Amino acid sequence: MRRIFGWGSPLMDALGKLSDLVFCNILFCLFCIPVFTIGASLTALFDCTLSIAEDTEDSFIPRQFWRAFKGGFKRSTQLWLVCLAAFALLGAYYLAVSSLTGTLARTYRITFFVLVLLFACGFQYLFPLQARFHMPVKENLKNAWLLSAAALPCTLGTLAVPVAAVYLSFIMNPDVFYVAIFLWAIGLFAVVAYLNSFLFLRAFRRVEVSRD
Repeated sequence: MRRIFGWGSPLMDALGKLSDLVFCNILFCLFCIPVFTIGASLTALFDCTLSIAEDTEDSFIPRQFWRAFKGGFKRSTQLWLVCLAAFALLGAYYLAVSSLTGTLARTYRITFFVLVLLFACGFQYLFPLQARFHMPVKENLKNAWLLSAAALPCTLGTLAVPVAAVYLSFIMNPDVFYVAIFLWAIGLFAVVAYLNSFLFLRAFRRVEVSRD
């Protein structure tokens, strides 16, 4: 029993990581409330989950979250504003396409979904890259989409994890909608980011090699 529950045992390490993820998730949700801080919150979340995946996290994870949030606030907010502009353009394009009919409408709908997929591939790298490398905004934007193509298996995996999580929590059984909301508020954002962090770390090796 001492081996199972003793300090440093696999069980206690797992519980420690889980508690860190819960803290990160709650802080992430709170810091996202002003909306314009979502970018900095994403950077702080990935800063923590990447460290947890590497076992290099701060002994007091809220301190690491706040340090990453404050340190990356300016660039992360600029990235988030770029993303909001892209969301608005995609939304306007969808509204324009949805008013069309016939063969032309089908063609434009296909192009819309292709654009959304391409955007999603690069978007998911923006804030993990910022958390890891603290790049200027232009360099971050360029590297995000280049990396999404260079590390395509990782890219597809990091897309699949949140899609699967959303499907399992909201679509597969709509009757547990409020339970799913509670789980996302307590921990699922951080759990998804943590699972994806292993794939991001594999992809980042390409960036680290090129920078060397």
